[in-house]
Amino acid sequence: MSTDSSDGTGSYLLDWVHLNVGGTRFLTTKATLCKRPESFLHRLVCDDPDLSSAKDESGSYLIDRDPAYFSCILNYLRHGKLIINKDLAEEGVLEEAEFYNLPDLVQLAAERIKQRDQSVTKNNINHVYRVLQCQEGELSQMLSTFTDGWKCEQVISMSQYSYGSGDQGDFLVVMSKDVTDMRTDSSPTIEQTEKAKVMLNRDARS
Repeated sequence: MSTDSSDGTGSYLLDWVHLNVGGTRFLTTKATLCKRPESFLHRLVCDDPDLSSAKDESGSYLIDRDPAYFSCILNYLRHGKLIINKDLAEEGVLEEAEFYNLPDLVQLAAERIKQRDQSVTKNNINHVYRVLQCQEGELSQMLSTFTDGWKCEQVISMSQYSYGSGDQGDFLVVMSKDVTDMRTDSSPTIEQTEKAKVMLNRDARS
């Protein structure tokens, strides 16, 4: 494969380069591989004397890396975007980007991982309730003891649901909290959660 330009315009960059990545062959242009001067691929095809390179029997550059992720590398060099097949992991792209010394792609992959993890955390958040009953004189003290993310949703007087005199000073307090793990000891039971929803809906209709 010639790398000389007879007209001095750098047309050698249009030469096609054969790569053998982990046993899978790829074909691309030298211009694509040379888009990032600091990258491993630029040094490889420009025959950097400090970088040892080997070729297979067909003359393809040998690269001992995962071929499944190399398409992400090539596509990034072609158009500057990160495109990941659904069966590939963002962490794999990040590792390959580090190997090929592509700092911009490293940043893109890291941001994609961060966005993915934030999305997973958000989807796993559960809005749960806790229902407590107390006397009127205990109300302020009880509310002041709630910490760790619990907040008061509603204070409901039991007098509107009871016709006797014994419950006139009683209140139901509905607390809520966003949790990511329903198995924690501080999480309310399903019975408490359903009771809270019923009381909130009933109070809203009053």
